[in-house]
Amino acid sequence: MPEQLTLYLHKVSTHSQKVEMALLEANAPYKGYQVDLFNKPEWFTSKVNPVGKVPAVAYGGPDVDPEDPSPLSAKIIESNVILEFVADLYPDSGLLPKDPVLRANVRFFIDAITKHVQEPVYAFLQGLESYENVLKGIEFIQGLLDEGREFAIGDHYTIADACIIPHIAKLKIVTETDIGKFPVGMGYKLGEELKGPKFAKFMKYVERMLERPSFKQTHDEESVITVFKRLFAGRVQ
Repeated sequence: MPEQLTLYLHKVSTHSQKVEMALLEANAPYKGYQVDLFNKPEWFTSKVNPVGKVPAVAYGGPDVDPEDPSPLSAKIIESNVILEFVADLYPDSGLLPKDPVLRANVRFFIDAITKHVQEPVYAFLQGLESYENVLKGIEFIQGLLDEGREFAIGDHYTIADACIIPHIAKLKIVTETDIGKFPVGMGYKLGEELKGPKFAKFMKYVERMLERPSFKQTHDEESVITVFKRLFAGRVQ
């Protein structure tokens, strides 16, 4: 049986959410501890993650208060590393397929998410690039999806699904609220583009993933909107 696992997270962190979703999909017992990213406690950087980022995991050792993590527990950082760690802890979960080709496909999909979704989405939010790069990235990801399959890779939920949905959920909020440092109205316009037939396969996949309990349990839309308003104050009119 896996040992105790404490997940240090923040409720609006995309990377925290994908790890928590994977834990829920694996039916893994864990303790979640919310770290205030705007006022990080000293013990978090000294005892958990020197970089100060979430998510981070304390695994093994005695079952202690998350605010006083044991030096006997392993500290694991970087969300994609943690995702594979969770998949290895729970090999029967299907989070990483046993077939080597499918495993490689999952890893390629995750790498593609970083390059083609994460980077252009957040460049758009910061007003650094147009949403055309977001559409190009989504078109690339859509090309990786098999017609008629429920999940990103194979016939089972994997860490590839966990990786992409938090990014798209936040992008969905942007297209519905127009919050960002981009010119006014561009968020709404992006939303309209994504509703077109060109992206139908991708959006149907997203709709399925947004209905999963693991997503609904970890998604806090009001908090995301509040933080986005704080982060993206000031914009082109």
